[in-house]
Amino acid sequence: MTEPAGGVSELEPAAANDEPRTWGRWFGRPGRSLTRRLIWLASAWIIVALVLTGWALTTQYQETALRRLGNVLADTIDEVVIATNAGPDGVTVAEIKDARTLRPLSGKYWAVAEPRPDGSLRVLVRSPSLASENLTIPNDLPGRLRDALGETISYNDLDGLRPNGEGPLGKPLRVAASMKHLPGRAEPLVFLAGLDRSNIDADTRQFATFTWTALLILGLGLVIAVFLQVQIGLRPLYGLRNEIADVRKGKAARIAGVYPLEIRPLAEQVNRLLDHNQETVERQRTHVGNLAHALKTPLSVMLAEAGTQKGPLPDAVRKQTEVMKAQVDHHLRRARAAARAQLLGERTSMPEVIDEMAVMLERVFESKGVEIDWRAPDDLGFRGERQDLQEILGNLMENACKWARRRVRVSAGATGLGQMVVVVEDDGPGLAEELREAALERGARMDESTPGSGLGLSIVVELTRAYGGRVSLADSELGGLKAVLELPTAEI
Repeated sequence: MTEPAGGVSELEPAAANDEPRTWGRWFGRPGRSLTRRLIWLASAWIIVALVLTGWALTTQYQETALRRLGNVLADTIDEVVIATNAGPDGVTVAEIKDARTLRPLSGKYWAVAEPRPDGSLRVLVRSPSLASENLTIPNDLPGRLRDALGETISYNDLDGLRPNGEGPLGKPLRVAASMKHLPGRAEPLVFLAGLDRSNIDADTRQFATFTWTALLILGLGLVIAVFLQVQIGLRPLYGLRNEIADVRKGKAARIAGVYPLEIRPLAEQVNRLLDHNQETVERQRTHVGNLAHALKTPLSVMLAEAGTQKGPLPDAVRKQTEVMKAQVDHHLRRARAAARAQLLGERTSMPEVIDEMAVMLERVFESKGVEIDWRAPDDLGFRGERQDLQEILGNLMENACKWARRRVRVSAGATGLGQMVVVVEDDGPGLAEELREAALERGARMDESTPGSGLGLSIVVELTRAYGGRVSLADSELGGLKAVLELPTAEI
């Protein structure tokens, strides 16, 4: 795609330039593969969606597990509050019927503390399971508990307040704390409960591993499915592309495939364009034929009349009429070749035409004993009409036979770039380098002693150029002249 002819407005440069660059950066430049663009776009969305899904599932699972753990801690705090007595002799806690809080370092703990004047907490009573350990109390916890009196605040005992951020026995803890007023005591007490959350963390990691593995497999499957979907979905476009390529190469004249509703109008428009092109070329051919008929008849009459008279004037008329007739033939031939070169779907077998020309010319030059050795692949085809190829090769090979001593060699082959190279060589005297360019000009004759009009090579040049090719001359390994011809190729 090209930029608009008018350029970018000076009043709105950002609006004209930023959006194409942004979309081109994320979804591919306009000239790049549509398949790649669709696959990358779908894959990017799949990756983003699966990453967000994995993060949401893992986070939700962890929060649910911690919420259940918080409920257990809240129940433990309620049990401790019920079992706590605050009297003149101090704070005591009756025995709680929970084996885990009685067994040392079992993983379930509780403690009762009171606020100090400096804002810290002093532990008054702790569960037997804590032994000589203490639960971690963050520095800001007392202030937070006063602001949320009666509510429960939970935190992880992995905040770096213990060595290595670990609880008793090096286990991570989930701790809940609540500040409450008890009868018989003016100052509130802080109740803490802790529970080993190693199992919760292990379950969360296991769930995350399973979730991300499943999502990874799902993502790979979805990307493969997208790839197959795009390939299958765009297959009609590939088929249309191949049919258009066959038309361009000359293997078909029209698009004959049946396509889905979305691209069927495109195929129909291409066929209409081909029909229009065919009609245009046919009209050109008709005009050229009419012109040829209109010109050749008067010229033939003039030649016939001049032939019946004697003298300088009839001779001059006859000579100039022959020149006019040759010029008309030349330009009409060029116009017909240009019209035929516009046609798609034309193809001619190169080996058949070379063999036909070789057999005919060996008979014509039988008295000289000229041998024509030619080679060309069986599947090599010329993208054009047979008559034009016969005229091109006929002139080149006839010229080579005319100047050859005994041998003429013709070789043809495809270059792989939609072109073919035809080389015609002879073992004759050759042609000086400074004369080669002039030899390709219309009407040029390098040797006036030989018969001919000097239009042979110029006809080759004109027809070749009409098909987008070219002709060049060089020295041959056989000792004579080598003509190198480049023409469009078509698959047979």
